[in-house]
Amino acid sequence: MVAKPLFGILSDAFYIGGAHRIPYIFLGAFLQILSWGALSLIPVAGEALATLMLCVLLSNLGASITEVAQDALVAEYGQKHRKGGLQSYAFMAVAAGGILGNLFGGYFLQNTQTNTMFLVFAILLLFQVAVSLTTKEDSLGLPQPVDENLVGKSIFEGVREQFSNLVTTISEDGICRPLAWVVASIAMVPILSGPIFCYQTQCLCLDPSTIGMSRVVSQLMLLSATVLYNQFWKRIPMRKLIGTVQILYASSLLLDLVLVRQINLSLGIPNQVFALCFSGVAETIAQFKLLPFSVLFASLCPSGCEGSLTSFLASAFCLSSIFSGVFGAGLASLIGITGGDYSSLPVGILIQFLAALVPLGWMHLVPMVDPTAEKERKKGTSKRSRRNRRVGRVALDSIYVYRREREYEEQR
Repeated sequence: MVAKPLFGILSDAFYIGGAHRIPYIFLGAFLQILSWGALSLIPVAGEALATLMLCVLLSNLGASITEVAQDALVAEYGQKHRKGGLQSYAFMAVAAGGILGNLFGGYFLQNTQTNTMFLVFAILLLFQVAVSLTTKEDSLGLPQPVDENLVGKSIFEGVREQFSNLVTTISEDGICRPLAWVVASIAMVPILSGPIFCYQTQCLCLDPSTIGMSRVVSQLMLLSATVLYNQFWKRIPMRKLIGTVQILYASSLLLDLVLVRQINLSLGIPNQVFALCFSGVAETIAQFKLLPFSVLFASLCPSGCEGSLTSFLASAFCLSSIFSGVFGAGLASLIGITGGDYSSLPVGILIQFLAALVPLGWMHLVPMVDPTAEKERKKGTSKRSRRNRRVGRVALDSIYVYRREREYEEQR
């Protein structure tokens, strides 16, 4: 996932059969089919650690390539057809897929063998391959390559040129300042999801299926929040929206403290119900926070750099999440959270809460207004002004005609 910028640069710089998005989607899906198909049909592949790690690495590689090409396709299509905010629909699709994936995954885990689940996943990927083979990229109206760009240019020259374009793009204040804020806001919050999961399963004796179903609930919340953003919240000034979301994220981290201190029981809420409804709220808000930034960066991305920029953003988000996990593990070790002692877990949760409030101190890095929303507002205003001018022109013309008629009657 951290190596995504390389795939994005390759997708922007090199066309395969006159296209540079759908062929990479096909390639990524094909690599995943090889991985999951081998695990399901070749018993030896899942028994040896080396072959198992190779299959998982191949699957992650294919998924990264596919995600890069899909994100670039959405950004490029939106810019080409002047349809801003398509990323919100992509978020809806991801949330809906997460709901179905968690539900079907849980069913197959409980009722079938793992080999069967791997085979079903490989079959689903075959549908993606079929769609990729039958869809022509030019039917989407995307820009086609220029012949001189395809001839006489080595791989090294193409990568170097695209890398230079990427550096120039992310160096602009409109991109680097909000990017620095969102990356820092993720990286500086220590994640204690591992200790909290162990506490829920070991101390509270919650069934892992309950925690798994909480992911379904969180995906439902993400889907609902994305729909609300697309309909209403995208009109809110971006700085105000992100500040509110960050405060909600910090507050949602305290929900784990409610469960650890068993405050929910005093309110008459069983642990299973509380964990099912609220254990995934913080993760949902953290995912939703990325949506306005994705829309912002897609609207500012220059033509020809969609794959490089979107992949760089995904890589930066992933890397910041890794740092957040490392800080969480270090914090747990520092305050003495172990497998048999969770007495310091409330302290760790409070530190999380305070760390999540720190990014509010440099909200000036976030732009006040999203350019996409501003364009839509100006577009609506210009339509109303043109309509008013037409109405005014008609009224003035009628007054002028009326005066001419009066003058003519007086002369008679």
